[in-house]
Amino acid sequence: MESWHRNRLSVSQAELVERWLPGVRLRKDLSWNLMDTAVLEVEHEHHKYIVKAAGSLNHHIGREIEAHEFSVNVWARYNRAPKLVHSDRSMNILMTEYLEGSLVEGTEAEYDTETYQQAGRLMRAFHEQAAQTDPDYEAIAVSKTLSWLRTPHRIESSYVEKVQAILGGYQPKPVVLVPTHGDWQPRNWLMDGTELRIIDFGRYEFRPAATDFCRLAVQQWRSHPHLEGAFFEGYGSDPRDRELWNVALLREAVATAAWAYQGGDQRFEQQGHRMLRDALANFQMMSIVGWKSGAS
Repeated sequence: MESWHRNRLSVSQAELVERWLPGVRLRKDLSWNLMDTAVLEVEHEHHKYIVKAAGSLNHHIGREIEAHEFSVNVWARYNRAPKLVHSDRSMNILMTEYLEGSLVEGTEAEYDTETYQQAGRLMRAFHEQAAQTDPDYEAIAVSKTLSWLRTPHRIESSYVEKVQAILGGYQPKPVVLVPTHGDWQPRNWLMDGTELRIIDFGRYEFRPAATDFCRLAVQQWRSHPHLEGAFFEGYGSDPRDRELWNVALLREAVATAAWAYQGGDQRFEQQGHRMLRDALANFQMMSIVGWKSGAS
């Protein structure tokens, strides 16, 4: 077999792609190299495709397949997201059509208000597809955050104590869950001319809608706050509950700092520590009725 996949895929995965596209050729290796996920741009009979694959313990491919099966078509039918061509859950691999466009991150579009108005409109359409009330989501999410603190990390002990105190006093309530992208930020947006397009659904899951705003809030909105207004202008409203939002930011900060440390991504880990400082500062400034943690 021709080694067009350059050892990014297992032999069985490469054989499957060959069956899907006999004579397939590799154009570019787009893998991030932070996990075992392979992202390959390939060509067959003058058409381009994206192949994503990973090892058996990687759950992101399964999430992405699920996203395409149940939620992505709301964008894909308008060419705002890639269309699924083939997938195999047992082999942990999928293939989509190639989507034209340039990554928004690092370009002028990253801080253009029109980009965020479009992102808001697209996000609203995605979130509105389904909704379900879950009485246990918040309690499970708190438990996951506390478990991160029991894994290797470099979070200061005083911050660990504050997080534990805040979450120990938090009283989870039922929340409404919707389909979420899970990594909603400019590195997963493409701009083709003036049209925004969306890629990468490896963190797809039903969550509270506001969780899809966290990464923008701690990155682009933090330095360019007017973009937040542009986003919600496109979205149509701001659905964030203050208590739930601050707890979500706190959880995101802990997970980012710990995951990045364990993955050896120092730049992302630094962002996680900055997010944690900001999240704890939010709790110092806020006064929530019925709050019992005493952490403020």
